[in-house]
Amino acid sequence: MKLQDFDYNLPKELIAQKPITPRDHSRLLMLDRKTKKISHHHFFEIGDSLIGGLKQNDVLVLNNTKVIPARLLGEKIDTGGKVEVFLIRPKINDLKKYSWPYEWVVIGGPKLNLGQQIIFNKVLKGEIIEILGQERIIRFNKRGEALKKIIFQIGQTPIPPYIKSPDKGNKLQKEYQTVFAKHLGSVAAPTAGFHFTPRLLKRLQKQGVKIEYVTLHVGLGTFQPVKEGDIKKHHMHSEWAMIDNVVAKRLNQYKKNGRRIISVGTTACRTLESFCDKKGELKSGAKFTDIFIYPGYKFKFVDCLITNFHLPKSTLLMLVSAFAGQSSVAKSSEGIKLVKKAYQEAIKNKYRFYSFGDAMFII
Repeated sequence: MKLQDFDYNLPKELIAQKPITPRDHSRLLMLDRKTKKISHHHFFEIGDSLIGGLKQNDVLVLNNTKVIPARLLGEKIDTGGKVEVFLIRPKINDLKKYSWPYEWVVIGGPKLNLGQQIIFNKVLKGEIIEILGQERIIRFNKRGEALKKIIFQIGQTPIPPYIKSPDKGNKLQKEYQTVFAKHLGSVAAPTAGFHFTPRLLKRLQKQGVKIEYVTLHVGLGTFQPVKEGDIKKHHMHSEWAMIDNVVAKRLNQYKKNGRRIISVGTTACRTLESFCDKKGELKSGAKFTDIFIYPGYKFKFVDCLITNFHLPKSTLLMLVSAFAGQSSVAKSSEGIKLVKKAYQEAIKNKYRFYSFGDAMFII
């Protein structure tokens, strides 16, 4: 399977620069895998009488990770040169809760060599103690709550580079978070969750829709560009994920009862599929996952997918294509064609793309 199979042309003016207000007024493209029909709606209608829309006893699974201000600006102590350090994850991750140790895996530059010492403010300093390919290990002079406090004071929330609008008063950084974000740890938001408001979630629950949460801390694995012409040779970076024991038990019971399991976003989808065994049963726990889902993959737990419109040649688009190709009618090889058809329809109707863009519901 070739990388070029996942390419498409997108007019720049369709790249969303800010979120819709209120969030659930974004547009919603419904894609039926069996009939291959496409319909157009608004997201707040997702629980209304749409064909295939959310109904009583459906189960929504959302990723409740929370974005940290992972971008730190500093100076080299020896030369005074400006540097940027991008926090990826703690070197040793606490599998129970997000911790703030003094050693972190980072990327950054320019030229962060072994032994390089960096000053970030009057009290926070760091030293590069290990080189791992493009990644570095930095050792800070602070840890725990002291480190967390400083990072939240001086760090910047990483906004995707394709968002060019000025961020006055850090407004975009505040908006680049889901309303249900809880567990700190991501360097990017699970953007399919942006479309939900507290009011919409409450309305869906009143309708009988079950809502469950899993956690995947979004890192390089989700956004690392695919450079291999043969996508099967691409290697995903590991990302930390967790499913609570009680949540896993409930989800397994819902699945046995024949309820639709609807993943909100590719990260929730990857989490569910990573913790699902060959028998189709979820296991609880916490671990690093590097699962790479592309056409031909057989989904074991997820029945429907809510997702945004993704970048060309991205692993996210590959996952969506894999899901679109898995139904009782469509073959896996047809998923790419079906998604391209949906994307062209979205472009024709001037949908908004990427992080702050509109949504697609694949049933």
